[in-house]
Amino acid sequence: MTEVFVGWDQREAEVYDVCAHSMRRHSRRADLSIAPLKIAELRSRGFYRRPTEVRDGRLWDVISEAPMSTEFAITRFLVPFLGSADWALFCDCDFLWLADVADLFALADPRFAVMCVKHDHRPPETTKMDNQLQVRYARKNWSSLVLWNRRHPANAALTVDVVNTVPGRDLHRFFWLTEEQIGPLPEGWNWLEGHSRPEVPRKAIHYTRGGPWFEHLAGIAHADLWLAEREDLRQRLRKG
Repeated sequence: MTEVFVGWDQREAEVYDVCAHSMRRHSRRADLSIAPLKIAELRSRGFYRRPTEVRDGRLWDVISEAPMSTEFAITRFLVPFLGSADWALFCDCDFLWLADVADLFALADPRFAVMCVKHDHRPPETTKMDNQLQVRYARKNWSSLVLWNRRHPANAALTVDVVNTVPGRDLHRFFWLTEEQIGPLPEGWNWLEGHSRPEVPRKAIHYTRGGPWFEHLAGIAHADLWLAEREDLRQRLRKG
């Protein structure tokens, strides 16, 4: 089974659908499984127990004393406990896949506990998406696409209780791992719109600042690709 988990936010349900559609459309794997990480479902199953509040119209993580720009800010760290395959992939929902995810899984290296694109991302903006705060932290955007090695012994230090008690900034920097246990992936698999260099071959575009589903971002780079993917999905749904 090729297990993929994608962040899901009720405000961006169609963004998830487009992400999953683009991944399936480019995949040659008959065993591809794509599942949304829905915070309400994870709470009902006992996996997600962190207290959250709404402050000034923003979702707020009480343990971190920080805003959550999406509902899946923390749920991504539960991926090791939600399946059975040796390797599993997480990505944010604001990805558009242009290549076969099987080629990404082919890069899995058992020496590493996780693998990700090691961005040096220091965004100048103070807000992103729908006026969410642009928070700066160590290893920013590393956790937006993660290939998880469930069998690596170092990941035994990450438990469901740890995910539910540690500040998010520590989880996002993979605090339980050493640098040597975090493997690199080519930048093209997490090509950041507005940050990555144009000469980097794009395998998956990450609209990390927000995408053309927001009216004020309709003119960003590669908006046409995302909009075309959405239209293809809508047409297929209309045809049944």
